[in-house]
Amino acid sequence: MQTSKHIHLIGICGTAMASLAGMLQLQGHRVTGSDTAAYPPMSNLLASLNIPIHEPYSEKNLDPRPDLVVVGNAISRGNVELEHVLDTRIPFCSMASILHDEFLPARESLVVAGTHGKTTTTSMLAWIYEVASRRNTALAPSFLIGGVAENFGTSFMVRPAKPFILEGDEYDTAFFDKGPKFLHYFPDALILTHVEFDHADIYADLPAVKTAFKRLVNLVPRRGRIVAYDGSENVSECVEKAFCAVERYGFGPLSHWRLTDLRHEGSVTRWSLTRAGVPFAELMLPMAGAHNALNATAAAALAAGQGIPTEDIVEALATFKSVKRRLEVRAVVGGVTIIDDFAHHPTAIRETLRALRESYPGRRLWAVLEPRSNTLRRNVFELDLVESLALADQVVLASVFKSENIPAAERLHPEHVVAALNTRKIPSELLADVEAIVKTIVPQLREGDVVAILSNGGFGGIYEKLPAAIAKRAPVTS
Repeated sequence: MQTSKHIHLIGICGTAMASLAGMLQLQGHRVTGSDTAAYPPMSNLLASLNIPIHEPYSEKNLDPRPDLVVVGNAISRGNVELEHVLDTRIPFCSMASILHDEFLPARESLVVAGTHGKTTTTSMLAWIYEVASRRNTALAPSFLIGGVAENFGTSFMVRPAKPFILEGDEYDTAFFDKGPKFLHYFPDALILTHVEFDHADIYADLPAVKTAFKRLVNLVPRRGRIVAYDGSENVSECVEKAFCAVERYGFGPLSHWRLTDLRHEGSVTRWSLTRAGVPFAELMLPMAGAHNALNATAAAALAAGQGIPTEDIVEALATFKSVKRRLEVRAVVGGVTIIDDFAHHPTAIRETLRALRESYPGRRLWAVLEPRSNTLRRNVFELDLVESLALADQVVLASVFKSENIPAAERLHPEHVVAALNTRKIPSELLADVEAIVKTIVPQLREGDVVAILSNGGFGGIYEKLPAAIAKRAPVTS
């Protein structure tokens, strides 16, 4: 699009959609959008850009008639705005397709994909390039991240230089394009972190998930490169027929990029990294968790292979500030530390709780979970969820978010999870909503407790309601 247009985004508060809105505005377009509910951090981002959010969905939001409508992947037939678009023949497209058409031509597409860790790893890679660009402006990255990278204070950036760093999402693209979004990004180089069964609403089983990632691998040209985790048989299967060079990373003795001497010092992690058996760097990351050290190693490996100097990689990781809603400290009140973490899968919950154990040794750890993602709302991972939550000292589950939208035979029964945890002598409760959760746990909290709030949504405002309630009472120390 060579001229300024009015572009309307249906479902604008999705992470990728809000970022795209900002990118289109930078290109000189007039951007509007609509959604059912706006909540941080993307609502804050849109407000800072003065991009209006119309709530709720309505045909009136499309008056005056936009030149183009971008339909978010959460939007399905029956949405009043989508139906109006179809009835009146307003041109429309998906987020992934407009991203490919408008921003990726003549760019170097660097894609980070995987079931877990891709948002953090994408942020790390973008920050490495940003640090390197201080000495070489040709490295100044454009990026699109599925979260707000705290080093940048944003989830997107558009620059004239060639590198474009993208979080590659395996979720489907739009109601009219049920393939993964990452198939639109045509990577020149790729990071593949993990491959597990996820998104049970759109993938039938693990083989279907692996097929999607195999198709992504098949898009990488012979001149390209793949950096892939070597601790997963699923990842190995997905990259085994790649046409380009594949470099594996992990803790194994045969890892091309091998982590050794991993040390946890509170919220700081240190390790030695070798490349093809040769010492590469001593790395420090101001984040806890072996999973974050692996994420950082993947970003370092891809950057090094693209010619980024080692000293810039070391500096960038040492100054990395994480991503909003990834082990984010939301409040410390009455001696209680409240953590916000974007939880969508039992494996992610497990790694989050492990990291918090390392960051806050000896402190009582609460896990407060809202089963909200399309995976967690289903019973396919019920046993895995019990194993993950068992890492906490106290567990609270909210009711399944919009459980009526999940077929009864597939629906998670949180009471089963609570019962299994109580059988293991891990005090657990099922509470209907945020008001009940706050009312019940606040009297039980004591100084030194760490509360991990696990949700991929707004969770009824618990991030504000819980600290406010704690502040109103004196800390309990016994």
